[in-house]
Amino acid sequence: MTIPAILPGDIELRISREPVPYREALEEMTARNAAIAAGEARELIWLLEHPPVYTAGTSAALDELLDPRFEVVEAGRGGRYTYHGPGQRIGYVLLDLKKRARDARGFVHGLEGWVIETLRDFGVESFRADGRIGIWTTDVDSREAKIGAIGVRIRKWVTMHGFSVNIRPDLSHFTGIVPCGIEEFGVTSLARLGREVDFAAWDEAMIARAPAFLATLESPCPRSETAE
Repeated sequence: MTIPAILPGDIELRISREPVPYREALEEMTARNAAIAAGEARELIWLLEHPPVYTAGTSAALDELLDPRFEVVEAGRGGRYTYHGPGQRIGYVLLDLKKRARDARGFVHGLEGWVIETLRDFGVESFRADGRIGIWTTDVDSREAKIGAIGVRIRKWVTMHGFSVNIRPDLSHFTGIVPCGIEEFGVTSLARLGREVDFAAWDEAMIARAPAFLATLESPCPRSETAE
């Protein structure tokens, strides 16, 4: 499959082959968000990887930062502390919801569905969990564990931030925080579950499912199906 540079709706697709420092990505994403809102730039879906970093959402509590062994950056997104690092695929999704259903909850629901369906392509069944933002699966010890995180911000109806999926990160790096403020559940990855997946294969699967994800944003999500 040849991955296109433009997605349906004239959305730019960018795939960074080398790790991008978090602060650098945040600065660029913030500027692009404003430019999209002003009608001066195309929408963007950006797939990338970060060097190790802990990011703090707007609800982050200091006592959930257990061991700040890596740089800690205030992200400006919703949510609490999250780890990003090598072996994790990040997706930043900058879309103008004014062109769509203007449904913030539906946007989050759509992101979750996009990741869930892509994980299924690699033989991993995952799911939403009531009261717990993110993507969950059954770990090798038969307990529920998080395999993907969701964190977004919407400014003037233009989205930013997005999702992360654990492909093959060093899971010990998550022990420096209480991931997303949830102590009773662990984290897992495709590699831990026995799926050896490289970024190229993951990206190809995600992009193949992008049109379906975008289609879900064209109408409001039923209230009974939206994520909390």
